Amino acid sequence: MTYVIALPCVDLKDKACIDECPVDCIYEGERSLYIHPDECVDCGACEPVCPVEAIYYEDDLPDMWADYYKANVEFFDDIGSPGGAAKTGMLDFDHPLVAALPPQVHPA
Repeated sequence: MTYVIALPCVDLKDKACIDECPVDCIYEGERSLYIHPDECVDCGACEPVCPVEAIYYEDDLPDMWADYYKANVEFFDDIGSPGGAAKTGMLDFDHPLVAALPPQVHPA
């Protein structure tokens, strides 16, 4: 089991979750953040600090964002498990689901 980052993060990337993650498993794509399913230890520290409520335990992911589970898993298909987001820095791609979205406007 793992946590999943859904639509509210797209084009916002607040990054408070990154600061809270004790295992550095939250990676940054161009438009969204992604939680590595094999590196996440299910501690839940990221969920309460997300200001837009984009992070869900996979079993609690709302149906309307169910595809984000797959997006969080498949984001890592080409890079595998680097062993920490600090090693990779921001990655210059997103999962196709996120990349295809129109720009998201967030209230100030």
